[in-house]
Amino acid sequence: MSHRRVAILISGGGSNMLALVRSMTGAHPARPCLVLSNVRGAGGLARAAALGIPVACVDHRSFGADRAGFEAALNDALAPHAPDILCLAGFMRILTPVFTACWAGRMLNIHPSLLPKYPGLHTHARAIAAGDREAGCSVHEVTADLDAGPILGQARVPVLPGDTPESLAARVLEQEHRLYPAVLRRFAADDRRPVLLP
Repeated sequence: MSHRRVAILISGGGSNMLALVRSMTGAHPARPCLVLSNVRGAGGLARAAALGIPVACVDHRSFGADRAGFEAALNDALAPHAPDILCLAGFMRILTPVFTACWAGRMLNIHPSLLPKYPGLHTHARAIAAGDREAGCSVHEVTADLDAGPILGQARVPVLPGDTPESLAARVLEQEHRLYPAVLRRFAADDRRPVLLP
């Protein structure tokens, strides 16, 4: 059985990356081939290297406002590892339509809201401010429109009285670690049916 090759893009500690990596064993149809960060010294790079996964860094700050140059360098770093699938896991750069078109149908992202609600940042504070009774996370295909690609999975959590953005974020993150591996397993097997976790 040939496994699909998965590159995971991170900007920080990589907790979702670790959840994905730990899931890709046994009968899973995919295996990690690279963890790449846009931030030098991102904690997730050392954690991936400790697991024996190749790591790379393309520091976006070296490119200033040259997004095309940054994305060309990203593709150059990815190319030797020949990934079939890209998983964005806390990768805090907005990608241009040129890059998303290059990886169309092969790039996933996890977002901490029940999309289409609250694309972009500060999702938990926005859910609390709106008086929402539930929040959660979504995994979607990445398209040129921010956080707007086809939804491949969602998990829901209640918003509790007295919740702060931090307390809600911590509960949502637990579900992210369940949802993203479940979606990737299905996606790597060419199954686009959404995963809906209670």
